[in-house]
Amino acid sequence: MTGVHNGMSASLLGDVAWHKSRHSNPNGNCVEIARLADGRVAVRNSRHPAGPVLVYRREDVLAFVESTKAGDFDDLLGGRRDRLHEGVGRVS
Repeated sequence: MTGVHNGMSASLLGDVAWHKSRHSNPNGNCVEIARLADGRVAVRNSRHPAGPVLVYRREDVLAFVESTKAGDFDDLLGGRRDRLHEGVGRVS
């Protein structure tokens, strides 16, 4: 995909399959990702589907996801991982 760069319009990426987490907000306020033909990953705001994209190397996205799973960013949310996830998956 020649010419794919950060900030370009998502509509210029052509026919890519956008995905969002199954935990996404039902109102559509979420982040969507798409795998590009060259292996990179595009990220967009679902509220602005033709808006700008951020483009990352696959390795960088993988490192971010693994760090997130490990709780490396939980302090940014104002709590520890065990408190943030308290009650997740429980039926009241």
